Amino acid sequence: MPKQPTFPGLRHAVKKKQTRREKFLAEMETVVPWMRLLALIAPHYPKAGPRGGRPPMPIETMLRVYFLQQWYALSDPMAEEMLYDSDAMRRFAGIELGDDRIPDETTILNFRHLLEKHQLTEQLFAEVNRYLADQGITLRSGTLVDATIIDAPSSTKNKAKARDPEMSSTKKGNAWYFGMKAHVGVDVDSGTVHSLEATTAKVHDSRIWDELLHGGETSVWADKGYVSAEREAAFTKNGKVWGVMRKAPRGGKLDEIDEETNRVIAMVRAKVEHPFRVLKRQFGHMKTRYRGLAKNRAQLFTLFALGNLFLVRRQLLT
Repeated sequence: MPKQPTFPGLRHAVKKKQTRREKFLAEMETVVPWMRLLALIAPHYPKAGPRGGRPPMPIETMLRVYFLQQWYALSDPMAEEMLYDSDAMRRFAGIELGDDRIPDETTILNFRHLLEKHQLTEQLFAEVNRYLADQGITLRSGTLVDATIIDAPSSTKNKAKARDPEMSSTKKGNAWYFGMKAHVGVDVDSGTVHSLEATTAKVHDSRIWDELLHGGETSVWADKGYVSAEREAAFTKNGKVWGVMRKAPRGGKLDEIDEETNRVIAMVRAKVEHPFRVLKRQFGHMKTRYRGLAKNRAQLFTLFALGNLFLVRRQLLT
């Protein structure tokens, strides 16, 4: 005989185990500065629907759904599907199945376009960093500079029968990659990203330098790709630390002092990989989701903002 169905809220109340997804979403519920972020979007969000049409979805619901997309690498259609499938995601979004409207994929897409149109993802990123500074988490005494390649689909089996024209190829080691680059400036104390820029993959890392420094650094750390005698002379004239890895002369080797210096720099630089790991492994952002640099750039600002909160969530929770 089939069991008597129970109300969804009652089922959740008697659960004996919290899933990894529920634990993650509970942490993010606590650490995201919701009111500060909603205040940025509210002036641009429609106050009423079309004449005779349905009213717009609550702004907080849409922001929460948008963040779920970033955390779980969901397309617009898949985000709608998951809201029907996952009780944990519905609770996070504040949606009660049967009582509340679930945003469809077009509504989700329109919200994303709203953020892109008004450059709101950059503002969300900046506001998260201001929030972390207010909490005393980011000290900004030094900056770690680096870049990572984000692959783009190289297949031409699409409607346009072509690769994304705004992406390009680059060689790293003995392998070729097609896509874009995310260039970051990372706070040496907290490991959070304070500066971000996006370019096509063929742009050399060293060309994006000034954009990644906030100007108040007492030290800067980077790999051999950023070697520059001119920059080093300008940075160190006031006694600041130039932590860019030493590069051997062509056809020669580093001496013991430079090798030891590089080992020390490498230990400090290790922290710059943490935001990339969160982006690619925790959030599953292994490939660009959209065509064109602008849309993917906008998404990166959101991903790194959420990544910053994830990296320091223990401090925020305590």
